[in-house]
Amino acid sequence: MATAKELKKSIEDGAWDAALEKLYGRRASVLEHQRARYADALDAFAALYGAGREVKIYSAPGRTEIGGNHTDHNHGVVMAGAVDLDVIAVVSQNHDGVARVKSKGFDKRDEVDLARLSPVSGEEGHSQALIRGVAAGLAQRGGRVGGFDAYTTSDVLRGSGLSSSAAFEVVIGAVLNGEYNDGRFSPVDIAKISQYAENVFFGKPSGLMDQTACSVGSVITIDFRDPDAPMVEKVSFDLEKHGYCLCITDTKGSHASLTDEYAAVRGEMEAVAAYFGKPVLREVDEAAFLADLAGVRAKLGDRAVLRALHFFADSRRAGDLCEAIRADRFEEFLRLIVEGGHSSFEYNQNAYSARNPREQGVSLGLALSQRILNGRGAWRLQGGGFAGTIQAFVPTELLETYRAALDGVFGTGACHVLSIRNYGAVHVTPSL
Repeated sequence: MATAKELKKSIEDGAWDAALEKLYGRRASVLEHQRARYADALDAFAALYGAGREVKIYSAPGRTEIGGNHTDHNHGVVMAGAVDLDVIAVVSQNHDGVARVKSKGFDKRDEVDLARLSPVSGEEGHSQALIRGVAAGLAQRGGRVGGFDAYTTSDVLRGSGLSSSAAFEVVIGAVLNGEYNDGRFSPVDIAKISQYAENVFFGKPSGLMDQTACSVGSVITIDFRDPDAPMVEKVSFDLEKHGYCLCITDTKGSHASLTDEYAAVRGEMEAVAAYFGKPVLREVDEAAFLADLAGVRAKLGDRAVLRALHFFADSRRAGDLCEAIRADRFEEFLRLIVEGGHSSFEYNQNAYSARNPREQGVSLGLALSQRILNGRGAWRLQGGGFAGTIQAFVPTELLETYRAALDGVFGTGACHVLSIRNYGAVHVTPSL
């Protein structure tokens, strides 16, 4: 192993360029930025913990939802992709059983005594809970837990729908897996451990899509028929080959007071399932549902019917998207993205809150996207909806036109240009 100073020199001399290109793409400006970012992280670690410590570097990406909008909670199918924004952690083992994590941009350094692997009052909602929870989840699965000192830096945009918290959880899991368990836990294991940490220790009832996409990497479909043992399929995806890039635009809407809107989507889907004596829509026979639409709408209303229609179609669509990528049918992929976007807007009805019709940033972003990209790209809302981010697949020759239009409405820097990353959580080495 090398010291922080030795790794920094190796990175600055270009010895890591091939690995950095695999993680972040081949653009010269991006490569230059990542060299400097890694070097700065190594300097920060050395200043905190000492220049002579031997270190390793771990990385976990953010993620974007691609298909299966609001299908996971009713045990459907989703598609997600890792993106080329990540959390990196410079790490060295210690021998006092304490996890010390200093994150760039935060004044406080987390210090977690790993002898206590149960929830601690007052840690809910804070990063200490995630660190302790990941260690606890790993130990429950028979893993070894030990102390480490770390410095992390993240360019996963917070509050952007790219899962910055999941990326942090997963990178902590990767650290403990690599440092103390010889990598024996699979990416899906690390995802489940991370979800456990967020649910039980952090206090947020998240699903498994975010953590799985961050941990596994590439584009994946997740079938939640059995949520305790989800089926994950992975497929590599090269947007650059097709002359496209991925854009995520923050439409700057507030998520305040939207909890009941999100809950209503799930609640109405489950109400339809209950009409047929089932707990979730995945267990309902679609043909039986279609045969009794009149009865369902009479009891539950039209919006519940429309949301159920969306669930069945978008679960299928997530699988179809994966097949289109695997078969390199890119035009079909774009068509399916647009179809899914229309289904979310028109059937699932989570583009805006009917209680606040003056604020429709997501709808406006989608309208602008359709105006610019119609026939040459794809666009959709992503995530919970009602406010927040939209996604677009944009031809490179239209990128500056598209970005200028979206930034012109939602503010400079609102539109972020990303790529799909074909690596999940990894120990970064020159021979990656």
